[in-house]
Amino acid sequence: MGLESRPPVQKINAQAHESISQSRGCWFYENTRAPDCIHIAVSEAGGTVPPAEALVKTVIICNPGAGSVDEVEPLLDRLRQVTSAAVMQTHDPGDATRLARKAVREGCEMIVAAGGDGTLNEVINGIAEHAPEVRVGLLPLGTGNDFARMLDLPSSVEDCLEVLAAGNTRQIDLVRVTSDEVRYFVNVSAGGFSGTVGEKLTPEIKKSWGPLAYVRCAAEALPELRAYRTRIVLDDTTVLDLDLYNAIVANGRYVAGGTMVAPEAAIDDGLLDVVLVLEAPAANIAVVAAQLMIGKHLGSDTIVFRRAAKVAVHSSPGMWFNVDGELVGNDPAVFEVLPRALQFVVPKQA
Repeated sequence: MGLESRPPVQKINAQAHESISQSRGCWFYENTRAPDCIHIAVSEAGGTVPPAEALVKTVIICNPGAGSVDEVEPLLDRLRQVTSAAVMQTHDPGDATRLARKAVREGCEMIVAAGGDGTLNEVINGIAEHAPEVRVGLLPLGTGNDFARMLDLPSSVEDCLEVLAAGNTRQIDLVRVTSDEVRYFVNVSAGGFSGTVGEKLTPEIKKSWGPLAYVRCAAEALPELRAYRTRIVLDDTTVLDLDLYNAIVANGRYVAGGTMVAPEAAIDDGLLDVVLVLEAPAANIAVVAAQLMIGKHLGSDTIVFRRAAKVAVHSSPGMWFNVDGELVGNDPAVFEVLPRALQFVVPKQA
């Protein structure tokens, strides 16, 4: 079942929650101390059952700071009007992870990330340990929307809501990366120069520069370009010792608002596409950069391309990695595919 179009859920106030008991399924009350944030409550067996209108199986977690969101309230009002989902608004980094984790724990069946690739990544990290129990949807509102492009999702909110309502799902690979912490992602992780760019890519720059934010930050980071002495171990067997500018581990194809960094990647093949940019003269790097913009770089002598289900990376100095655009610690890092572990709501042709 998809996201039904019907009147918005009835909101239950915090005082009413105190007398409510448990049924399977999650329902929501509005926190009077933070009226723009809806929090989850569950009932306990043997007491008053909340009204049927309050039973919710879908949660939309909306990032009001996403790159393409100009006016927050009209968007939130529209989502509440046309769906039966509970709509939650994030305020700080980590909110989407916390809200998604709580929603799954309390019985919700579908979590929708309304935001960019970073918001989606937070939601994925909130549900990853319970991935078989929940479906994930996406309303692409960000600067890059790279994973939405991979899924061939429509660009308009209205059309994406229709996709969610249809409820067609596809099992896709989930990637676990272990570095200074354990994180999960669905699209791309990059270390080295890309990690340096990611450090400079603030939410404010994304908001003001839009898709050009990545180009701006890459230009700013260019003087810091350096090579990393790197050991790559593929599937615990193949060892590559290389001097690299960039190490890219990809499940999806696109980064930076549509750059096809891994043009042959598939999100359900159980493999990671590993794209390594070798240290080379500036002229060679310029050629590869031009090829990369059109997805024609894999045959270059400056590129090493491999596939594996497990990839370990260790470098000197340590590379900073980003995961779907969000910085996570620095090397060493181990990437592992969890084949078809995630149920994602997609258009029927995806």
